[in-house]
Amino acid sequence: MEARISDSFGSYRQFYKDFSEIASAQFGSGWVWLIQDSQTLRITATSNAGTPVAEGQLPLLCIDLWEHAYCLDYQNRRDDYVTTFLDKLVSWEFAEGNITA
Repeated sequence: MEARISDSFGSYRQFYKDFSEIASAQFGSGWVWLIQDSQTLRITATSNAGTPVAEGQLPLLCIDLWEHAYCLDYQNRRDDYVTTFLDKLVSWEFAEGNITA
């Protein structure tokens, strides 16, 4: 997975920065996804009930940005929630298991 991220984003640090910025910029409720697009990984955001699957894209992992996902633990500190997700909660084994050849 590390090699795929480096190939697609240049480094894990750049992936982390891009993912965090997209999550922070997402207005209102929605999701931020790491998807496989052909042999490249990309980050995309959807609003409300949107899903990359409807666009024929393969999701590898996502973060729930609906307030119910973080308001009890983080109140309105979405950025802290995103940081915790990336630092402690992501299952890279799960994401890697979703990749197709």
